[in-house]
Amino acid sequence: MPVHHSAFKQIKKDRKRTLRNKQVKSALRTYIKKFNSLLEEKKFEEAKKYLQFLMAKISKAKTKGTIHKNTARRKISRLCKKLNQAISSHNKLTEKIQNP
Repeated sequence: MPVHHSAFKQIKKDRKRTLRNKQVKSALRTYIKKFNSLLEEKKFEEAKKYLQFLMAKISKAKTKGTIHKNTARRKISRLCKKLNQAISSHNKLTEKIQNP
């Protein structure tokens, strides 16, 4: 148990920050799940637009210090890679169907 008033205040601030960080991280996970569902439904144009929104959210979380900068870069990179792979595999599949 803290003795000084400043220690109590620091605990209070830590709780607020922890709660805010949890909310932001939870929202990011939800956004990523929605992005993945768009890819599964093969809605690539919507996924591209949603990726821009998602990149902004990840960058903001990085700027605020909620997630580490390298983590943010890694997430963005993997999401872009996933989108590009989904589009290319879909294009290859449609080519095979059209030109047997």
